[in-house]
Amino acid sequence: MTIKAYGAQASDQPLKPMRITRRAPGAHDVRIEIAYCGVCHSDLHQVRSEWEGTLYPCVPGHEIVGRVSAVGAQVSRFAAGDLVGVGCIVDSCRHCEDCGAGLENYCDHMVGTYNGPTPDAPGHTLGGYSQQIVVHERYVLRIRHPEAQLAAVAPLLCAGITTYSPLRHWKAGPGHRVGVVGIGGLGHMGIKLAHAMGAHVVAFTTSESKREAAKALGANEVVVSHHADEMAAQDKRFDFILNTVAVPHNLDAFFTLLKRDGTMVLVGAPPTPHPSPQVFNLLMKRRSLAGSIIGGIPETQEMLDFCAARGIVADIELIRADEINEAYERMLKGDVKYRFVIENASLTQPK
Repeated sequence: MTIKAYGAQASDQPLKPMRITRRAPGAHDVRIEIAYCGVCHSDLHQVRSEWEGTLYPCVPGHEIVGRVSAVGAQVSRFAAGDLVGVGCIVDSCRHCEDCGAGLENYCDHMVGTYNGPTPDAPGHTLGGYSQQIVVHERYVLRIRHPEAQLAAVAPLLCAGITTYSPLRHWKAGPGHRVGVVGIGGLGHMGIKLAHAMGAHVVAFTTSESKREAAKALGANEVVVSHHADEMAAQDKRFDFILNTVAVPHNLDAFFTLLKRDGTMVLVGAPPTPHPSPQVFNLLMKRRSLAGSIIGGIPETQEMLDFCAARGIVADIELIRADEINEAYERMLKGDVKYRFVIENASLTQPK
């Protein structure tokens, strides 16, 4: 089937309307009419080839929500009309240790929702800036939020699970002091989720203007990291720090805030490396530096259910598909609170 989409033909070209082909649903496939697709900073990095290996045409988008329009003969978990989502993963090897543990995100053969290998034309996956997508049922997620919240649910499929997974893995909860560095697309979800888990949440920002906004998201305290006195007051107080910043910065400024055995986890992916931390900041208090990337399918469903039960969604700005290039430029300037979401019906509607 040929459908409408928005994508780029080269790294130095803007995203434009194009037509792409989707396969007919196979026995285990689910076809989804995409209602909304979130705009992730990863989309910008990939489409502009700031990360190696971009394949063109590139149709980004891995924060997908919509309704099932058809299912294959062997599909038992979904039916036409169901509200569903697709995140960053559309396939994996299905037999390695990671897949067996429901951690498909760490499978060496994980296939991304766009720019991943596939036998479908054009030979690599094409994402959610499009009318439809066809995905194996294993990688489809059920949405239990009210339909009225559907647009704001879309960013949970990446920003939500990217922050939920490390918070759960390192057991953030009551009695834990959790820092969230950066108040953007990832950080605002980190604050909401850590607060909902019962942790004492401290938000770190470089912007004085974000103090009240961070408190409204659920932060118990807000620290402007440029203020030395505010940083000093947090010395050795944290069990866990979730660092969402996607530009290189001084990690040592935050390491000194960790207690003994505290951990800082990086979830932001800068285009160039962070300066190396001082080894003694790790040694002296048995601190740890770790990384985390999205989550497996079972954990992503767990996150969606957790958020649905508590009414948690992303703070979004809804845009038309033909506003995506402007949105990218605004995103680079931090001019969004906190996630752009494309209304996919605009792909077929004149401006």
